[in-house]
Amino acid sequence: MKILILCTGNSCRSQMTHGFLESFNKNIIVFSAGMEASGKLNEKAVWVMKEIGIDISHHISDPIDKYLDEEWDYVITVCGKANEVCPVFSGRVKNRLHIGFDDPSHAVGSEEFIMSKFYRVRDEIKNAFRKFYDENIKGKYD
Repeated sequence: MKILILCTGNSCRSQMTHGFLESFNKNIIVFSAGMEASGKLNEKAVWVMKEIGIDISHHISDPIDKYLDEEWDYVITVCGKANEVCPVFSGRVKNRLHIGFDDPSHAVGSEEFIMSKFYRVRDEIKNAFRKFYDENIKGKYD
């Protein structure tokens, strides 16, 4: 099972999704990339994941071009922009899905308010991708 998670900057939502999927099952292969990869991870995303025992600090923010020629069981976009401009893959893609989330990195306000957005989106990603995993992968690739 090989999954690619796409987002705009590949610094926050796609990285959290990547971390959750790997935590659900070490036997699946997960990569994440960005349509406009930032080249770095969002520190707040790394922090909120670390708080629940998932270390994504070693992840790399990759551009989508790196993965266009590969074969994928799933290509999943987690933001509207990536869904709208998702490129054509020259490799084979068995399933293409969109499971979108707000971008907490755009939150403005107090540190407490901004962090509340990161926690909310992290938990939404966990719940949505636990459901995706349970319905589509669990038991097939253990």
